[in-house]
Amino acid sequence: MQHFNPHSAFACPVEPRRLRGKSNYLSGLAAESAVRRRYETTGAVLAAERWRGQGGEIDLIFLEGDVIVFVEVKKGPSFEWALTRLSEAQMMRIHRSAAEFLGTTPRGQLSEVRFDLALVDQSGAVQVMENAFGHF
Repeated sequence: MQHFNPHSAFACPVEPRRLRGKSNYLSGLAAESAVRRRYETTGAVLAAERWRGQGGEIDLIFLEGDVIVFVEVKKGPSFEWALTRLSEAQMMRIHRSAAEFLGTTPRGQLSEVRFDLALVDQSGAVQVMENAFGHF
């Protein structure tokens, strides 16, 4: 499909936008995979990946002993830039989804939980901020 560009006699292809979207999707998967490996090397057990409830999606959910850890993964050119990608609205959605997920567990809302933010920079390095937004 091509769009007309009034400043040019030639049509502009839309394909690059679609390729950027696919590239972003794949780099997001790679970032989540790097974070998953990081948690698993510390003994955490993956409980769910890209878990989707009515409130939204949670990137990764781990079990660390009796603690359920909800992880939001953000990637960017630097850790600082990735950190700016988490909005208050996203934190609220993650908390709502976590409450929904807890409803599927034996202890429900009585479960011990933690909300981590995992940052991935352009080199693939991972920085985990434990309980980064547990205050909601």
